[in-house]
Amino acid sequence: MEVFVARSHPVDTHVGNRLRQRRALLGMSQTDLGNAVGLTFQQVQKYERGFNRISSSRLFEFSKVLDVPVEHFFDGMGATAVAAKRKPGRPRAPEKPADSDLNTKRETLELVRAYYKIRSKSLREKTRDLIIALARD
Repeated sequence: MEVFVARSHPVDTHVGNRLRQRRALLGMSQTDLGNAVGLTFQQVQKYERGFNRISSSRLFEFSKVLDVPVEHFFDGMGATAVAAKRKPGRPRAPEKPADSDLNTKRETLELVRAYYKIRSKSLREKTRDLIIALARD
């Protein structure tokens, strides 16, 4: 007897990752986001992991609360996700773990949040220049 293990569609996973990334960048908890759109944090968590597919109306609500256009959730989607079709029982090439994307790493989000907390525009620019210079070495 063959056991079928349901996997999230790569598009749902990508959209969920982008949702999580934007929410975290704003310093918003899953509970905060859920309350803003009338969901529990568990439902937000399922969306972010790609376990549940986000309807277009719900995606529109998320875009308003997170202050991004709906297209934001699809930015950076690779050709693999676009071409993917869900076929039960067929092997699928392993996907990159979410942590392999620098934009979704906690460290990146913490740095970006801290950067934008610097009130002085000139100090922010100097900080950015310093980081760029350090990265070159």
